[in-house]
Amino acid sequence: MFTTRPEIIGTFGAVASTHWLASQVGMAVLERGGNAFDAAAAAGFALQIVEPHLNGPGGDCPIILHSARTGTQQVICGQGPAPAGLTVEHMRAHGHEIMPGTGLLATPVPGAFDAWMLMLRDHGTWSVRDVLAYAIGYARHGAPMVPRIRATIESVRPLFESEWPTSAALWLRNGGPEPNGLYANPTLADTYERVVREAEAAGGNRERQVDAARDAWYRGFVAEAIGRFAAATEAMDTSGRRHRGVITADDMARWSAPVEAPLAFDYRGHTVLKCGAWSQGPAMLQTLALLAGFDIGAMDPVGADFIHHVVEAQKLAFADREAFYGDPDFVDVPMATLLSPAYTEARRTLIGERGSMEFRPGSPDGRAPRTDYAAAIRRAQELAAAAGSGEPTVSRLGASGGDTCHVDVIDRHGNMVSATPSAGWLQSSPAIPELGFCLGSRCQMFWLDETLPNGLAPGKRPRTTLSPSMVLREGKPWLSFGTPGGEQQDQWQPIMLLRMIHHGMNIQQAIDLPSFHSEHWISSFWPRGAKPGKVVIEGRYAPEVLEALIARGHVAEMGGEWSEGRLTGARIEPDGTIRAGANPRGMQGYAVGR
Repeated sequence: MFTTRPEIIGTFGAVASTHWLASQVGMAVLERGGNAFDAAAAAGFALQIVEPHLNGPGGDCPIILHSARTGTQQVICGQGPAPAGLTVEHMRAHGHEIMPGTGLLATPVPGAFDAWMLMLRDHGTWSVRDVLAYAIGYARHGAPMVPRIRATIESVRPLFESEWPTSAALWLRNGGPEPNGLYANPTLADTYERVVREAEAAGGNRERQVDAARDAWYRGFVAEAIGRFAAATEAMDTSGRRHRGVITADDMARWSAPVEAPLAFDYRGHTVLKCGAWSQGPAMLQTLALLAGFDIGAMDPVGADFIHHVVEAQKLAFADREAFYGDPDFVDVPMATLLSPAYTEARRTLIGERGSMEFRPGSPDGRAPRTDYAAAIRRAQELAAAAGSGEPTVSRLGASGGDTCHVDVIDRHGNMVSATPSAGWLQSSPAIPELGFCLGSRCQMFWLDETLPNGLAPGKRPRTTLSPSMVLREGKPWLSFGTPGGEQQDQWQPIMLLRMIHHGMNIQQAIDLPSFHSEHWISSFWPRGAKPGKVVIEGRYAPEVLEALIARGHVAEMGGEWSEGRLTGARIEPDGTIRAGANPRGMQGYAVGR
């Protein structure tokens, strides 16, 4: 089978990420004696500079890791919670029916920095200075800006020029980044250099210096600057109105990234690990549970039958996501039942030969789902009508939508990392001039009803779409993988895994094959719309595949030829070989190794 590039094979180590520079930064760390945790952290901070439209220092980052030393897996939850002042009452008092998708009100506590630093402290070997050196260098001297960065900036240029002057000062200076040209962020370089200085001023061992860096961020100058800016700045958001933020330095100081066990599900001799119900990750496990009752191996991996069964299983899993997932610290999520054989078998009977137009959450343990699918359909239609009328919705309100990054690392010791940094996109909220970055908008995923599983409450984690993956085979660590893509993350990932398990494909083959996604369920992103039955398949599918899907009742359409899936992955085989692959779409992702 032709692939766009080889599956990398070596024995020393491999790094795969959504940008070639981050992959090479990670590999450089391995070459200099660092382990997978050092490499992933350095690559993650580099991604903030080279993909600023997809993630930033003020964003989020869930991590799944395997430690060869302990033989165990952990989740580090880099998804920050809602600030203390972000209440349903506050939002209702300001006239909101749903959370805005941009601006300062939708800002959670930024979680990425603590997630990276906790992993570095507890599992890494490098100093704060060494890990941040690559990101500082790119921020100080400039990194090449892929064309999509310029396109993103142009989409929000009117907003920056009229409403977000601090973002204009950062991203429109001297005309802004040129496609493939170098662009620097010296203010962010200053911020990270100060973090390094304060870490080293604490003295002591490496672990003490990492904790000092965390203090600088969450209890020092970074937190103070964030609190001042949020309190003083009225920022336009997708509501069409200006609002101050509610996040404070105290919100920052009271939080640290939780460490927990991953959620696990056994599928055909493989144990798939995901983050908990504060993420959408369990929807992938529910999808696999439903598909376990079908002969996937007998289906053409690029045929209509494969697409139909995967999409129909995902419709059921994502309906349950909407009805029952939420932060387990606040919500009793019936996860054991949702993944149980009895519940799964009953749900599987709903998968027929035709595509369903219904939104069908189940009733685990007799619980009645509370969702409003009709309102979601209406919101999607209203947004489409506004766009069709020529209203500059995107540029006026900043709702250009951010995306995500991903990095996978395996080192020669057998350590493994799967991390999905996101949010704090340059277009999510106004840049903080003292720091050189903006805050995220993940709280847009809350509903303004505290009684719902994903209802807004202070200190609660929004049900994030960020969803790294790890797989054990016969109990041993095998595969680290993931993808950007919001709602699509837990659609594209099981497609890749199914092709590897059932059709014997390697990572690169499974990534390169054309993929697909559905928009049937209620979106996690503003304006929380839904498009019943919609399936988009990549343009490289045979025309008869599209015809067959339409004949089965799907509202199917053909997308661009290289438009679906931005996956990366790395695996380790029993013979000790380490293998990796990365997505060619967008011409950014790369896998390196030896």
